[in-house]
Formats: sequence, structure tokens, C-alpha cells
Amino acid sequence: MSRRWSGVPAVARDWAVAVGVAAALLVTGLSEQRPATGLDLLGLGLLTLGGLALAAGRRAPVPVLAVTGLCAVSSQAAGYDVPAVAYLFAVYAAMRAGHRVATAVASVTVLAGLPLAALAAGLHDTGEAFAQARGALQLAWLIAAAAAGEALRQAERRADEAERTREETARRRADEERLHIARELHDALTHQISVVKVQAEVAVHVARKRGEEVPESLLAIQTAGREATRELRATLGALRDDDTAPPRGLDHVPELVDRARAMGLAASLTIGGERHDVPAAVDRTVYRIVQESLTNIARHADAATASVRIDYRPDALAVCVDDDGRATPGAAPVPGLGLLGMRERVTALGGSLRAAPRTGGGFTVRAELPVERAS
Repeated sequence: MSRRWSGVPAVARDWAVAVGVAAALLVTGLSEQRPATGLDLLGLGLLTLGGLALAAGRRAPVPVLAVTGLCAVSSQAAGYDVPAVAYLFAVYAAMRAGHRVATAVASVTVLAGLPLAALAAGLHDTGEAFAQARGALQLAWLIAAAAAGEALRQAERRADEAERTREETARRRADEERLHIARELHDALTHQISVVKVQAEVAVHVARKRGEEVPESLLAIQTAGREATRELRATLGALRDDDTAPPRGLDHVPELVDRARAMGLAASLTIGGERHDVPAAVDRTVYRIVQESLTNIARHADAATASVRIDYRPDALAVCVDDDGRATPGAAPVPGLGLLGMRERVTALGGSLRAAPRTGGGFTVRAELPVERAS
């Protein structure tokens, strides 16, 4: 498509073509210098209608094919020897839309009807050779229009297939890169953090065994080592999506809540609705939302309580995590990687996510994920 037309809406382009074809047919019909009888006015109206019908060719190609063909044959019967230009445009549009059989049936009908209409109107009485030549020319134009529509349809199909292939390739490369990052993180950090955690725990144990006072800095290192180990494992689990790590889902949400309680947070879990099977991606996403939300509460919210609610609905699964932390209404949440990751996961599944301060204080994370249940 030329740049001149690229910014014009499709409806405007369709109407521009329709009006142009209708005007060309009308001018051609008027140029025959015929007396203005009732039949002639009907013929001019049919020519105009056939052209204007092309405006609906993109939305209803088969009905437009029938209307333009009928107008072409009827205008011939009315005595107007005008090329069936509107019908050629309709053939092109129908073939582009993939209606091969309807186009073939309509074209055979129109090719048979045009000579009969011309004969009834007394046109083309110059001999059989002229009639054969005219029929061959009409057939050639029909084939050309049909071939052009089919060629463009195939080109668009190949372009769509190429786009899908590019998206699949990009997605596969992203998955491979994610696995590579997970393995690099595992090799580079897991061992070192484990060593730090073990050394800190040994030092604390030895100090307590000797009856010595354990320095606060050593206790902080011990706690940080445990937290870093847990978060690194969670990060690796989110990065890799292969068979080496067991999937975590809704069945493991109670473990997250218990872990939050062990860290001193008064956490509760409520499950509502009739439980049913959900897609694996939704199952994992709910787990990650609860995991990330509880982690953020423990690290940043300075909260005393947190509540997790999961609602099973007929066509959706809703999850809500609330806390009574220091977030205040009107304060914009900092878009960290955790929130961005949650939003990307939810959006990819066609769901919605809201993460914002609550009206009465604290923070809320609410997500709704659509599910498809077998009938």
C-alpha cells in the first residue's frame, strides 16, 4: 500500500473506491447519448448502485459480489453496454477474503447472464466473432481480478505466518536466555551464599554453646543469609520453567502463609468459592503473586498483619493480598521489579492487576485471572 493511503482509515478508502467506480460507470453510461426514458434511468441507477455497493466489500464480500453481478447484468438488459468494472472489484475483494467457491459460482452466472442480457436489449448484433471476442475479454478480466485477489490473500497469509514465526522465535530465545541466567545465578551465587549462611550459623551456635553474647551483626548476617538463600531459590524458580524444578502452585500457598507467620507476621489465608481445576499457568501465577506480595510486606511494609484471599469463580480466579503497613492513600507505589513481574504475568494471561495503597491504610494487591472450564 502506498504511503498516501497508509494513514487513511479503511472505511474511508472503501468509500473513495466505491464513489470513484460509481462515478466512472455513471459517466460512461451517460456518454452513450440515449433518450431519458424510464428504463434508461433504471439502468443508470443500477450502474450507480453497483459502484456504491463496493463500500461494503470488506465487511460483506459475498453479498457485494451478488449485488454487483446483478447490477451488471440488469444494466446490460436495460441497454447500457458498460464494462462490469464494479463486479471485477467485487471479485477481487471476495477472492482476497478467501471465498473461492462463491466467486466461481457467481462469475459463471454473470458470464452466462451478460450475453443473454445484451441479446435481450438488442446489443452486439455485429456477428458471432465479435460476441466470442467480447466473451473471451470478459473472462480474461475476471481471471485477472480473481488472480490478483488470491495473490494478495496468499501474501497476507505468508506475512501473518512470518510474524507468528518471529514471535515464537523471540519467545523461545527469551526462554533460553532466562534459563541461561538462572544457571549462571545458580553457579555464581548459590554456593557463596550458602557458605556465608553456614559460617554465620556455626558462629552463632559456637558462641551460644560457650555462653558468650552473640553480636547483633552476626545475628543479622545469619538472618540475611537465610533470607538471601530463600529469595535466590524463589528467583531461580521463577526464571527457569523446565523439569529440573517442581512447579509451585495453589497447593503451596499455605506454605507461603506459614512461612510469613514464622517470620513474625500475623498472616491468614481464606479460600472462597467451589474449588475447580485451573490452567497450569494460572496456578503458577497465583503462587508467584502471593509469594511476591508477602515478601514485599515482610521487607518493606512494616506491617503487623496480612491477609490472603483466593476466590474461585466460574470463569475467573481472584487473589487478594492486603496488609496494614505504612502505605497511605494517595501515595504512588514504587514500580519495583516484583510488581512489574506480577503485572507482566497477569497481563500475559489476559487478566487484570491492581496494586495500590488501601483507603484505610496499608497496601493491597488484587488480581483476577480468567479461566476456561470444560463444559
